[in-house]
Amino acid sequence: MKKLFAEFFGTFWLVFGGCGSAIFAAGFPELGIGFLGVALAFGLTVLTMAFAVGHISGGHFNPAVSIGLWAGGKFEAKDVLGYVIAQVVGAIAAAGVLYLIVSGKTGFDGVGGFAANGYDELSPGGFSMMSALVAEVVLTAFFLIVILGSTSLKVPKGFAPIAIGLALTLIHLISIPITNTSVNPARSLSQAIFADGAYLSQVWLFWVAPIAGAIIGGVIHKTLFEKA
Repeated sequence: MKKLFAEFFGTFWLVFGGCGSAIFAAGFPELGIGFLGVALAFGLTVLTMAFAVGHISGGHFNPAVSIGLWAGGKFEAKDVLGYVIAQVVGAIAAAGVLYLIVSGKTGFDGVGGFAANGYDELSPGGFSMMSALVAEVVLTAFFLIVILGSTSLKVPKGFAPIAIGLALTLIHLISIPITNTSVNPARSLSQAIFADGAYLSQVWLFWVAPIAGAIIGGVIHKTLFEKA
């Protein structure tokens, strides 16, 4: 249960901090943090919670990561479902709190895109479903390679959260204009539930692509790098 609570709170913090920065601060008049600030916020959420609770649960905070670690031989299959449920519940709880906050703004008339992920007309840059699919698969695969490599017993101890947080920052710098960046099915589902528009109808891609990419990354690391 401690592991599941750690995953719940870690995923809550990722969604609350990352999506919250996009909702409240990205375009704030004159002082907006922009894409760079949002990307850094997502990276910092993972970095801080990996240090805070990573020693308890492993610090996945993402269904794709849990599945990718299983594919890479670093996580037991029997634990995957529990982790995924805890992550999804944590993400939805965070999105609910974000909705509660944003709905209290003077003149509130809807949450808009609510930092949700999308393609075609729901892509920030108007990118197609194929573009979104390729981006999410490739970026999640490399995310798993970074995670598995930086947590290897053969590398210096204690630095993995930094590498993983910076990797997630880089991922967001690349793909915010494409899909608003998912690489995390729980994060995508939680925002789509509350967003205005057809985001929920597109959330399937942000489960399929990150999970496929994570499995690819896990298998690549296990096959090519684990015994290096």
